[in-house]
Amino acid sequence: MGLFGFGNKEKKETMSWNKISSEKELEEAISLSHEKPVMFFKHSTRCSISSMALSRIESEWEFSEEKIVPFYLDLIAHRDVSNAIASKLNVFHASPQMIVVKEGKSVMDASHNEIRASLVKELI
Repeated sequence: MGLFGFGNKEKKETMSWNKISSEKELEEAISLSHEKPVMFFKHSTRCSISSMALSRIESEWEFSEEKIVPFYLDLIAHRDVSNAIASKLNVFHASPQMIVVKEGKSVMDASHNEIRASLVKELI
């Protein structure tokens, strides 16, 4: 290990997002939740809090797609899909927002500084 703990660390595999940009893709993701949990991350590309939440979830993420499938939504570009998520999953819209879905239903909903991978770990 390098000076002050930097360098020579094992490189962690980066998180592999499935981008979602249409209501059809949303429906497919919700259908997938009947086989295994899915997680939606609604990101505002104009918000520093959202960027911090995205970085935090990516740095903490340790799950394979065999356990849970992560979906990323740019809600500025796809506000209609963001609204559909709120409507179909019966959750209040927030930005940023992390929603875990099992069997077609939201089982966890967190926003802003509450967004943590540890919340997901408790559910899968």
